[in-house]
Amino acid sequence: MTGAFLRGARLALDTARRTGARIAVLKEGSPSCGSGRIYDGTFTGAPTPGEGVTTALLERAGVRVFGEDDLASVQALLTALEAR
Repeated sequence: MTGAFLRGARLALDTARRTGARIAVLKEGSPSCGSGRIYDGTFTGAPTPGEGVTTALLERAGVRVFGEDDLASVQALLTALEAR
């Protein structure tokens, strides 16, 4: 699965660059998209602290990534960006 996750991460980055995205809201807990916790693939159901490969790649490129449960932070950032 690693190859598929890496390919998806590269496609997400390409899309972000093409569209000028500066913020992404991704699925928390996903091994690809998690920004604070990820599923580790052990089928135990226990989350592991960390970030997914898509999140890591986007953030290295300057795209701020938030989990879907942190929309208040997204709104605060958008408000700050619009005020500039």
